Amino acid sequence: MTQDPILRPEQAEYLARLLPPRDALLSEMEAYAAEHGVPISVPAVGALLAVLASTVGDGLILEVGTAIGYGALRMARAASGGRVITLDRDRRTLETARDFLARGGVLDRVELVQGDALDLLPRLPGPFRLAYLDAEKSSYRRCLDLLLPRLMVGGLVVIDNLLWKGRVADPPVEEDPTADALAAFNGYLMAHPQLASVILPLGDGVGLAAKTRPLMSELGGPF
Repeated sequence: MTQDPILRPEQAEYLARLLPPRDALLSEMEAYAAEHGVPISVPAVGALLAVLASTVGDGLILEVGTAIGYGALRMARAASGGRVITLDRDRRTLETARDFLARGGVLDRVELVQGDALDLLPRLPGPFRLAYLDAEKSSYRRCLDLLLPRLMVGGLVVIDNLLWKGRVADPPVEEDPTADALAAFNGYLMAHPQLASVILPLGDGVGLAAKTRPLMSELGGPF
């Protein structure tokens, strides 16, 4: 049976069987990530990203944490006329992502940007209709704070790994700074005055939030 960090094995196996089969390129990317130890979104989260991206029309999508381009490919394919801006610090993984995205026929609609998201986010124009955060967990709160002024009202944010293999709800005996950081972030996300949020037991725990209103400082701006 499928080993799942959150669900009981029987549930995880059942839900995995319901997922539509991935094409040859996505399957190759999944195998590449497993072989090289590259963290990518699990297929169920990839399917969620595709569903949400299909609603953005010709809007902008932001991804923080490109890895090999798995999430970017799924979102770019699903967005009709939309464009994806994806950020990553690692030049080599961006090169690998560029190759996969070119083979997937979406490179003309994906902008790959190298650098630290905390430095890049304040310079991005927006407004974004959808954003996916899957990068350094300790920087999630700062990333969200920098993103929100560039997310349109009604826009969605997806945040991966929020349950951290179950350790957030059931902390291990040994110290786990990532689990502690995510526990603090989850409380911040759920209580955020600009967001309507939920955490789903999908994959490794996925946050889904909609921006419901601007900050006072945003009033009069384009978002």
